[in-house]
This record gives sequence, C-alpha cells and structure tokens, in this order.
Amino acid sequence: MNVSPEVSAVLVLGIGNLVMSDDGVGVLVAQRLQREYRFPDNVEVMDGGTLGLDLLPKLENISHLILIDAVETGQKPGSCIRLSGEELPIALETKVSPHQMGLKDLLAVSELMGHTPREMVLIGIQPGSIEMEIGLTKEVECELDRLVAAVLSELEGWGIRLVAA
Repeated sequence: MNVSPEVSAVLVLGIGNLVMSDDGVGVLVAQRLQREYRFPDNVEVMDGGTLGLDLLPKLENISHLILIDAVETGQKPGSCIRLSGEELPIALETKVSPHQMGLKDLLAVSELMGHTPREMVLIGIQPGSIEMEIGLTKEVECELDRLVAAVLSELEGWGIRLVAA
C-alpha cells in the first residue's frame, strides 16, 4: 500500500443521522468501507454521525479529508456530486439536516485553529427523504456502490492503494 509523500494523514468521514432516512447515507458508506476494505495506517475511516464540533480533534494533523453526506443540490433524489476546496462551505449553506450546521462550524473552527486539511472533498448525494425513518429511499440506496467507488477513486488519486478485506 504505497502512499504519496505529501499525503501524511487522511480522514474519511461519513456524516449523518441513521434515523432520518437518506440523511444517514454518509454513515452507511463509512461503515461499508470499514467492513470491506483494509486501509493503511495513515488513513482513518470514521462514522462521524452527528457529532459536529466534537470532531474537531480528529482534524488536527489531517492533510486530506473526504466527507460523505446527504447534500441539498436541487437535483433529483439519488444524484451524486463531488465538491472540493472552496466549494464545500458554499454547499453547506443549504442545510439538509441539523448536523450540517455543525459540519459548517467544524470546518470554520478548524480553519481558525490552523488545522485546515490541504485537500478537502465532499462526496454527496441528493436525498429523497430526511423524515424520521430508518432506511434509505430506493433512489439513494441504488447509488451506494457509486458513492463507495467515488471515495475509493479519491483515495487512489492521492496515491493510496487499498486491499479488499
């Protein structure tokens, strides 16, 4: 598992609430990655749930960050997006659920403390429902493989080679 030298530490962070239907998609993708792949020591895959600012210590010394979340894009449910760098705070202006305020604050406070990752990517999907219900809508569930593949592609683009578990 070779890693390019400029990638010192990577955090793959699934965000969301499992009891709010499609809002839990980020958590489900992170859990799937943890089950199905082995990662090098400098890569952590984490279920961030709705922790918001409690995740701040996790961003210290991180060079690369991948966020996985449900994102309001105005597109049809199940539409996947990739945003990076300065696009992230703009995307978080439109909140899908309460945890996104915490995510926006997390990134802002991290920047103020000088802990902004050099590279940040958001792998997102337009939710079909964020009602209090367990389980994804069909439109979002059908895209889980695509979301996992998008995360793996980002990691590979950073020189991180993974092995199936």
